[in-house]
Amino acid sequence: MTERHDGGASGGWDPAHHALRELVMAATVRIHRTGVGYAPEESGAFLGSGFFIAPNWVLTCAHVIHGGEGGEVTVVYQAGPFEEPRAVPGQVAATLPDHLDGPVRGGWPAPDLALVRLREPVDHDCVYVSERPAPHFAEGRVFYAGWTSYQGSPEILDGFLTVRGTIGGWSTGAQMRLGENDLPPGVSGGPVIDPVRGEVVGVLKSRADHGTGGTSIGIERLRMLQVPPDAGPAPDSAPGQPHRPSPHDTHPHDTHPHDLYQAVFHAHDRYHRDRQQPAGSRRPTWADLQSELRARPGRTLSPDERGELLGRLADLPPPVSTRGLLDLLDSLPDFRLPPLSPAPRGWRDGLGVLYETARQDGALRLVLDYAMGVLIAARPPTPSVLDAEQALWDWIKQAATALDSGYRREIARRREEHLGDRQRDRHGRTSADRLTGGAPAARTRAHPRDPAQERSVLLEVVRRGWEPDRCDWSISVTRPDGEATRLYEGQRVPLDGLGAHLAASLAEAFRRCDEPGRPVALQVALPHLLLGMAVDEWRPRPGADPLGAERPVVVRCGDRDQLPAEDDDGYGTYGQRASAPDGADGHRAPSPDEESDRRDRWHRVHAQHAQAEVLDCDDGVRRPVPEAAALRGLAPRTVPVLCRQGDQRYEDDATALGRLALAGYGVVLWRRSRRQTDSVCGEFHRGAKVTVDDGDGAGALPELVHGLRTQVRAGLTEAFWADGIALLYDDPHQPLPGSGDLLEAP
Repeated sequence: MTERHDGGASGGWDPAHHALRELVMAATVRIHRTGVGYAPEESGAFLGSGFFIAPNWVLTCAHVIHGGEGGEVTVVYQAGPFEEPRAVPGQVAATLPDHLDGPVRGGWPAPDLALVRLREPVDHDCVYVSERPAPHFAEGRVFYAGWTSYQGSPEILDGFLTVRGTIGGWSTGAQMRLGENDLPPGVSGGPVIDPVRGEVVGVLKSRADHGTGGTSIGIERLRMLQVPPDAGPAPDSAPGQPHRPSPHDTHPHDTHPHDLYQAVFHAHDRYHRDRQQPAGSRRPTWADLQSELRARPGRTLSPDERGELLGRLADLPPPVSTRGLLDLLDSLPDFRLPPLSPAPRGWRDGLGVLYETARQDGALRLVLDYAMGVLIAARPPTPSVLDAEQALWDWIKQAATALDSGYRREIARRREEHLGDRQRDRHGRTSADRLTGGAPAARTRAHPRDPAQERSVLLEVVRRGWEPDRCDWSISVTRPDGEATRLYEGQRVPLDGLGAHLAASLAEAFRRCDEPGRPVALQVALPHLLLGMAVDEWRPRPGADPLGAERPVVVRCGDRDQLPAEDDDGYGTYGQRASAPDGADGHRAPSPDEESDRRDRWHRVHAQHAQAEVLDCDDGVRRPVPEAAALRGLAPRTVPVLCRQGDQRYEDDATALGRLALAGYGVVLWRRSRRQTDSVCGEFHRGAKVTVDDGDGAGALPELVHGLRTQVRAGLTEAFWADGIALLYDDPHQPLPGSGDLLEAP
């Protein structure tokens, strides 16, 4: 730290430091034992403090969670001073040291860190973590926060501590000595913040046995987390059958599939990048307050620029190895890599190394040289990777406008060479195909596999027009040839509680069709105004997993003859039935052109790579779904994605899914909105795009969505972006049985 800040937590602070204090407190949590309440006065319940380091990830001390049982704890967080606390189950994902054998002589062994993953997704604030290699503070001060029990009630507290030096400065467990303030019981695991730069630099480890103060562990010690071995390929499935995702299948971007360090910090950097989007929130962000503090990351980037760059680096797969990252840093011109322990491990670490080591006039060039090295690093050219590379290149081009034309020509040449290398690799779509929108090379599948080629269970729900709160229903088994056998049916059943009413009938239908290790898919035909019904969240029996985690569950539009008409200008008059072109009943038969367009779209998204497009959210800002005429103008390979489905922000939100069906879309992905209006949604946008774009056609989506639901249910934090995910998958080649058809008796 290069300058000293005078002031205190209770007075003399400017507005920027007050904003910093509020952000720190909003992200600081209490950690408790499981199976009890969350008041510290309950015997043995309160274990210590921690803080949100990334969405649904808590960092604390290993000795804090050691008081839990079986690796399970309860995390209690409070979004603001007037908000009610919320308790969420958490699971210990990793500790440093790796094996918790208890304290040794002189205290718990350093680094004494633990990562806790929440068992369910929640909205919350996250701290900003320094990417500098090893912050040193000389005679500076740090700010801290944590929870304690005060007069029998939980209280959050904060204050300043003076940096007095380090303990074991040459070891991998170096600790910072802190003094000049009392640290009460419970604050261990809380964040330590550099108040000058406005970033978290450490974790409170212990308080002094005698006197004031205690110790802190540097945040960079997380680099010591174990690097897992690379996962092998997915196990082979039965001939002609796809591999069904398991809860432990990996994200397509993960070079080290279970590398918690990379997963946590990629999520951290994307979160802070996305928080800068104009999402309508009135709360300041960490970049906002860092700008007010006039802090600069190194000598060249503003906090906004730094956050945007780190977010774009986090969209790419991590370095293949630490050695590869060190080689990249060593290759930078006029740069000498300092000795570092622990060594840098992620792209953000490499950027942090550059901050303090470049001359003022060469800092920007050094950062851009590093970013170019990341851009051209070897990696599989999946569609989402190519998009991420293009976004990073756009950032580099914009930043390079501040440098001379010779340098701009040089980086353009390096980019062209990189694209040329990609073009010569004909094992998939080339970079030029992706970047210019050209047709993919040699990626067409003659026989795309989808659920229509397998037996499935079909549930049809028909709303009773004169009793809108009730429905008729039927359950059938469909065969690959399209024939259906009706098993059960019922009438006048309340929509509220429909899942419980159908549980026994569905269980019997599944029993007839399931094979070992291959549960049959469930297709649910719903009226267009009920397509958002959470069928995948129904539970077949008390205590069982939801249907969507148990088996593939997709919805279909069951009343295409009742979709709305369109006026003469081609824009929908939604909610009004067509003027009875096919008879007095007012039903609307799709025209031959509409059916042809629907079949063409279905073929294109299955025979080629599909492309996701978010329609109702633009960088976190809610927008209405376009009318049907505009939807028809989207690219033929588009899979529409809805981020905010169900929040009813606009008058016609309830009809959005029906408009997509009217426009000819048989494949639509969305998530049910149950989040705060200003919640960060960038992870959902990114996850949906990777799921759709990187797949081998839309035929894989029912299986992929099932895998995501399974991962959410299993508590895999990396899949929490998919909480509430739903899929319309409506094959035009497999028409639904007509309501008047006589089906084969069981």
